[in-house]
Amino acid sequence: MKKIAVLTSGGDSPGMNAAVMEVSRFSALAGMPLVGIKRGFNGLIGKFSPKDSYTHMELDTLLDIADQPGTYLRTARCTEFYEPEYQEKAVAFLKSLDIAGVVVIGGDGSFHGAQAMCRLGMPCIGIPGTIDNDLEYSETSLGFDTAVNVCVDAVRSIRATSRSHDRPAVVEVMGRNCGDIAMATAMSTGSEIVVVPEVKNWDVMKVAKRLKELVERGNTRATVVVAEGAYKTMKPFDHNKFLAPYTKVYEGEPMNVRRLTHVLRYKTGTEARYNTIGYTQRGHEPTAHDSSFAFEAAYMAVELLKKGIGNEVIGVRNGRVFHMPIDKAMLIKPKFKRKIYELINSL
Repeated sequence: MKKIAVLTSGGDSPGMNAAVMEVSRFSALAGMPLVGIKRGFNGLIGKFSPKDSYTHMELDTLLDIADQPGTYLRTARCTEFYEPEYQEKAVAFLKSLDIAGVVVIGGDGSFHGAQAMCRLGMPCIGIPGTIDNDLEYSETSLGFDTAVNVCVDAVRSIRATSRSHDRPAVVEVMGRNCGDIAMATAMSTGSEIVVVPEVKNWDVMKVAKRLKELVERGNTRATVVVAEGAYKTMKPFDHNKFLAPYTKVYEGEPMNVRRLTHVLRYKTGTEARYNTIGYTQRGHEPTAHDSSFAFEAAYMAVELLKKGIGNEVIGVRNGRVFHMPIDKAMLIKPKFKRKIYELINSL
C-alpha cells in the first residue's frame, strides 16, 4: 500500500481544512495511509520534534474539521526551503517515513517547494490554497470566494452607515501583489473607486479628485476599496508633508489606509472614515464554492498519486476542475483585468 502525505503551507485560507479532510477520506477509500505534515515545509526539515512535525491522520478525528476556519495542520512560511540542502533533507525525511507522494496545499511559494521535491524524485500534487487568487493557470483558488464574500458583507454594512451619515469610506482588503479581492469586492458592492497594486504610479491626488467629484454630484457615501499591497506601487507622494498642517505626523511612517483616508478627508473636505477588514478574510468558514472545490481537488490529487503521477497542479478552467504540469503552470504570468478596473473607476 502506498503511503502519502499532505501539508498546508504559506498563508492560511478558508477551505484548507476541507481539502485536508477530503484528502483523508479519498486516501482511506484508496487504501493509502495518510501522514499529515505540520507547519508546512518546516515539518520536513527537522525544525521541530517529531510529534510537532507530523502526525498519522485518522479519518474519524478529521471528519469534524471541514467547516473549521484556519488549518488543522498549522502553516508557516519556510525561507530555508529555498536552499537545496533543505530540499534534499525534506525528501530524505519523507522517504524515511515510506511516503510515496505529497499533496501540497498552498500558493506560489508552496508550489515552488513542491517543484523542488519533484525534481528530487518525490511526486507532488499541488492544490491552490490562497485567498489572493494570484495563480494565473487557475480561475480560482481555495479561499478566494470566501474572502470576497467576507469583504462584500463588510462593505455592504459600511456603505449602509456611510449613507446614513453622508460619509465616504475607505476600505482596505487583503491582496499583497494581486488586486482580485479588491476588484471583485468593488464590483459586487457598487463601490466607486478601487486601488490595486497592478496599477503602477497610481496618483493619490487623482483618487481624491474623483472622490470629490462623486461627493459634489451627491454621492456622499462613495466607497474606495484599496488592496493592502497597493501603497508600494503608488506614485511618489509626501503624505507626511501634506498632513502636517492638519494632524500629528511621524516622519518615516509609510502610507497606509489611515493616512490615505486622512489625505482624502482633508483634500475633499469630507468626513471620510477608514476600515481594515483584515484576517477575517482568511479565518472565516469556507463557502460552499470553496468547499466543493476542495472535494473535487482532493479526489483528483489522490487519484493522481495512486497512479504514481506527480509534478502536477490542480485548478479550475472554464468552471471545470483539471490538472496540468506544475512546471508549465508556474510559467503562466498574471493578466490584469484593466478594463474591469477602468469601468469601476469611471461609473
